[in-house]
Amino acid sequence: MDYNELINRAIEVSKNSYAPYSKFAVGACVFTTNGNMYTGCNFENSSFGLTICAERNAVGSAIAAGETQIRAVAIYSPNSEYCYPCGACRQVLNEFKSEEGLDVILTGKDGIKSVPLEQLLPEGFIL
Repeated sequence: MDYNELINRAIEVSKNSYAPYSKFAVGACVFTTNGNMYTGCNFENSSFGLTICAERNAVGSAIAAGETQIRAVAIYSPNSEYCYPCGACRQVLNEFKSEEGLDVILTGKDGIKSVPLEQLLPEGFIL
């Protein structure tokens, strides 16, 4: 898996973010076990609870294409180094992680880092 390609796609899609309230743009790219990549960006709403994070948007794109096994997700924000997923996104990613696990790929001034989802969400909930 090419982490650079995932990051580059996350960077590119972050440019489409709709964040007029927080001004915090985020892009994400998920990589499935079938070798496909799906992107998503965050989009806000004046009713803040309706805001969708980039990670959940990308996961939704994968699901819409018939994919349910995610091996990695790259997350990028021009507003923050090493932009970690929020708790809701961690839980959604946990629901669709592959049997091999799921790597969260982040980028910052010191380069790319990969963090296993299990480290970010120990004891994640799945029925």
